[in-house]
Amino acid sequence: MTETLASIKAILVIIDADRRAAMAAAQIAQRTGAHLNGVALTFDALLPIYTVAAPIPTELVVAAHDHSLSEAELARRDFDAIAKASGVSASSRVAETIAGDGLLGIVGSCVLTDLAVVGQTNPDRREPLRDVLIESLLFHARLPLMLIPYAGVRDFQPDRAIIGWNGSSTAARAIRAALPLLSLARSVTVVIVDEDRPGVTGAEVAAYLARHDIAAQLREIEKPATGAGQALLRFAAEQNADWLVMGAYGHSRMREFLLGGVTRHIIADATLPVFMVH
Repeated sequence: MTETLASIKAILVIIDADRRAAMAAAQIAQRTGAHLNGVALTFDALLPIYTVAAPIPTELVVAAHDHSLSEAELARRDFDAIAKASGVSASSRVAETIAGDGLLGIVGSCVLTDLAVVGQTNPDRREPLRDVLIESLLFHARLPLMLIPYAGVRDFQPDRAIIGWNGSSTAARAIRAALPLLSLARSVTVVIVDEDRPGVTGAEVAAYLARHDIAAQLREIEKPATGAGQALLRFAAEQNADWLVMGAYGHSRMREFLLGGVTRHIIADATLPVFMVH
């Protein structure tokens, strides 16, 4: 029996405040025939620690919960409208986070997913636990994740793809997971940041992609003092790239994950969609 490459047929969407992730995910689903599963999250009110000594009026807690639930229901309805207008298969739900549980329930319920689409944190309109959610989906659920920037780009176009390559197995996993979308690209550039890291060469990456009928160019760029993350984003901007593929790196500490420097920089500062895999 011949093993075939899996395609993207199940997409999880975390519906964000301005619906950018929902719109991008719908475009991916149009191109791949995937089913969208939209999730709108509610959050308990975050209370300052100094208020613990004094009772919090029940009506305030209830009002905060009701407001969060109302916002989530609105997000769910907007998602349904986006999916219907796009003509894609979709389902949606509101998921309430439970105090003390964090995001474990959310992460545990979405492991049978081919791709998660999540909006980048907007520093002017922060949503509770957004950064923690991104890290949890990447490192705990171990899902391929498409990060949609909060500004500029409002959609996903696969035409001009950039692959950040450093010779690691994590970067290789990202390429394998991205193959269904890379096959839609009109141009693919493998970018090697000069880090003197041993491993698979860029030429071998291009040969691997060619076996999947994907023609790729090779470019090597020097890593500036500011780091590989900034070098990748600058190159992507100079090339007018539509999206970036890269590995997501983290370090285990007391069962929690701390993002590596390059990964953290990309998640915070990306101005184009980024496909990431740990």
